[in-house]
Amino acid sequence: MNTAIAQNGKYASVNGLHMYYEIHGTGKPLVLIHGAASTIQTTFGRLIPELEKTHKIIAVEFQAHGHSDNRDGRPITFEQDADDVATLLQQLHIDNADIFGFSNGGTTALQIAIRHPKLVNKLIIASSMYKRAGVVPEFWQGFNNPDFGVMPDAYKQAFLAVNPSQDALHIMFDQCVQRMLHFTDIPDATISAIQNTTLVIIGDKDVPLPEHAVEMYRRMPHASLAIFPGGHGAYMGELTTLKTAHNPPAALPVIEDFLN
Repeated sequence: MNTAIAQNGKYASVNGLHMYYEIHGTGKPLVLIHGAASTIQTTFGRLIPELEKTHKIIAVEFQAHGHSDNRDGRPITFEQDADDVATLLQQLHIDNADIFGFSNGGTTALQIAIRHPKLVNKLIIASSMYKRAGVVPEFWQGFNNPDFGVMPDAYKQAFLAVNPSQDALHIMFDQCVQRMLHFTDIPDATISAIQNTTLVIIGDKDVPLPEHAVEMYRRMPHASLAIFPGGHGAYMGELTTLKTAHNPPAALPVIEDFLN
């Protein structure tokens, strides 16, 4: 693992994990949860400079991702990631925070709201899903014969920039594949029981289907919905979408209005 970290980067011992996190800005706490095979910067690098103007951002990197270590290669799960965030917030003496998760990070954010509801104030679920029917069937078929070559080069480069180990990169890829192979639906009733004020965001050409975002929005009793043109994370300037993303990110005003 590369010991070089950002100026505002820190480590915490969390449930047996040497977990990396960064704190940006001051104000109301906002936890940022990255997507699969990603880092803080690949997912949120275009949003942090704006959101830190009004919030104390706690951006995390999960097991096997970025700067964090890998618990000896044990399987990664959304539930464990959720518990790791809860433990980190407890160590930071943060009793309540807004939670913003993108892609797989959105599924983790849902698990935080389910498993640790008192920790959550507002909730943003971006380009995420809670059941297998939330994406086209072809999505799942790709995990039966995983190809490391389909992992975006931008993700590989970002990982290796902070952890220059090809072995660690391949292990992380395999762990992400295995998590999705074993993904099971969150029951509709569990989603409907989430009482937090929630913003569901999706692109009209996203990986999860817009119809699934609508379903999630309708099941959650205190949710709003925003659909933007473009693909997976283009509305927030996610790294792999920079060629097609708006500058500033199209969703930024909606996100700021929701949080503030």
